[in-house]
Amino acid sequence: MQKLWDISPPVHTGSPVFPGDTPYSQQWCATIGPGCPVNVSAITLSPHVGAHADAPLHYDEAGASIGAVALDAFLGPCRVIHAIGCGPLIEWAHIAHAISSAVPALPVLVRTYAQAPAQWDGQLTAYAPATIERLADLGVLLVGIDTASIDPADSKTLDSHQVIRRRGLRVLENLVLDDVPEGDYE
Repeated sequence: MQKLWDISPPVHTGSPVFPGDTPYSQQWCATIGPGCPVNVSAITLSPHVGAHADAPLHYDEAGASIGAVALDAFLGPCRVIHAIGCGPLIEWAHIAHAISSAVPALPVLVRTYAQAPAQWDGQLTAYAPATIERLADLGVLLVGIDTASIDPADSKTLDSHQVIRRRGLRVLENLVLDDVPEGDYE
């Protein structure tokens, strides 16, 4: 029997949120009872609460909205690589042990936390732009990370996002890779 890994964090009131983003909230509009056969709620949140794919529109004013992005980069095999405690930026040296130019380029999901934080981490680990460039050179079409951003939390230039934009890659952020061993997955 294959193990199924859920790499998305639960979304709830109190979920970590980038400072200034809209936190998760839920309001009940209807509840099951006399005269009402259903429960219906309204939720409000930033699209960056929980695990998410960044739309190109997020970092490119002419970029596509997420609904217009093809799904193929998000489907199929991927490689989980551990770079736990590597510091502020994931440099090539932190992931080279798990990358080979001899195998097909797989999406790369990098684990940097020993345990996903329960609150906002302003010191999150991000990708070095040069690392994204090297992955793109190898044909990688998607990069993921277990932090809230592929760029440092205080970045105003979003250099790694700009590499993603320029090279046509896709990005997943806020993944929960706490228990996922390094290796290849579907």
